[in-house]
Amino acid sequence: MAESTAFREYGPLDGGNYEFGWKSDYLEAHLLSDVGKKRSKNEDSCLMQTPKEPGVLEAKGRLFAVADGMGGASAGEYASRMALQELSNTYYELKAGNVPQALRAALEVANERIFEEAEVNPVYSGMGTTVSAVILHGDWAYIAQVGDSRVYLLREHNGIHQITHDHSLVAEQLRSGLITEEEARNHTLKNLITRAVGIKGSVSVDLFSVQLQQHDTLLICSDGLCNMIEDDEIAQHLSQGSLRDGSRKIVERALDEGGTDNITSLTLRMTSAPPRSVAQEGGELVELKPRGLMDRIKRLFA
Repeated sequence: MAESTAFREYGPLDGGNYEFGWKSDYLEAHLLSDVGKKRSKNEDSCLMQTPKEPGVLEAKGRLFAVADGMGGASAGEYASRMALQELSNTYYELKAGNVPQALRAALEVANERIFEEAEVNPVYSGMGTTVSAVILHGDWAYIAQVGDSRVYLLREHNGIHQITHDHSLVAEQLRSGLITEEEARNHTLKNLITRAVGIKGSVSVDLFSVQLQQHDTLLICSDGLCNMIEDDEIAQHLSQGSLRDGSRKIVERALDEGGTDNITSLTLRMTSAPPRSVAQEGGELVELKPRGLMDRIKRLFA
């Protein structure tokens, strides 16, 4: 477990498996990425970054992100890595705008760069990637979302909550009430996404904000994890033992269930109360509501 006030950690860099742990005075993070059982190469990418300069850290916060690339040959791997590198560089270089605005602008720049590369280089034609990114700024998490990777929040005595909305055909049908959760879970087109970074000249970015408290756990993951195991099982394993052990367990369970895709898990835990900060406008405010009795009964029988 690395301990530092500054780092920028990308992974994996060789298309294989990858693991990295880090902690600070009130925050612990663990990153784990696995090729899975069916793919020959890992096209997921992930990033943790804390600025060196105290002033930049105070203004911009810490960046964490997961990307799931798509495209022929090495295009998916290249797209996911390029998206996170451009996101990181652009976000911390931007001088104007608050955190949510800068996060959106950085993803828009990443989209432009990937699209332009695909236009001029036939090897990367048609490439794109999902991106789920989180900025931790004091006791607030600002989240940017494109695609069907996900961000979850696990809170003591409140269960697990999916913060982001999947940009996929099946998810849109589910939100419209056209299909049930069970039908969505087993749908043959559940991997068909409707939005990605780099496939068009412009991209629409969802933004969310949620206030954090001590013991909260955030999970950023690719669909190779959340398509394999249920949300409540994810919550069960992340609630027991260390963050490292919980992260390893949920990836292990995804492998047990078939490991049909690359699997990436980036977990963040508030080990003590995070420093207070002023909320910044720009994202949809997420307020968690305790699960009622009927909801718990429904999940039990499901």
